[in-house]
Amino acid sequence: MVVIDAGHGGSNPGAVYQGRQEKDDALALALAVGQILEENGVEVYYTRTTDIYESPQQKAQEGNAVQGDYFVSLHRNSSPYPNQYTGIESLVYNHYGEAGRLAENINARLEQVGYENQGVNERPDLVVLNQTQMPSVLVEVGFINTDADNRLLDERFQETARAIAEGILATVWSAA
Repeated sequence: MVVIDAGHGGSNPGAVYQGRQEKDDALALALAVGQILEENGVEVYYTRTTDIYESPQQKAQEGNAVQGDYFVSLHRNSSPYPNQYTGIESLVYNHYGEAGRLAENINARLEQVGYENQGVNERPDLVVLNQTQMPSVLVEVGFINTDADNRLLDERFQETARAIAEGILATVWSAA
């Protein structure tokens, strides 16, 4: 089972740029990625399917309670100034092992869609990475305050969702 977490939600919009809210992009991506996984025979648990807020601790506990095999948290990045940076980045507790492989698989496929690959970086301080009992990745799908990244996400939304799903599937199937 893959736990799909749409970052933020409810009273927590995440990053905001020109009226665009990270929580909305994250939820749309989570639902699209989950649907592709389900179409490929993978059981999916969503931490949210509507605009509600749960703390990162609650999301990690949910993933642990359903005994997910993988946990993928979807977000949008943001920078201090608009159009300062571009690209995708995946965050993991530890580079080594299954989480690192999952992150690399997702990033490689997003790069094929056209995103600049900013790599896989360790962030052991993030709750959804350090309190989950399964390989966990937080994917920053482009910068919400970079016009080029928003254009790419909007124009190639389904390809973006498919790239994330294929990165997950490649990891799941190779571990089976």
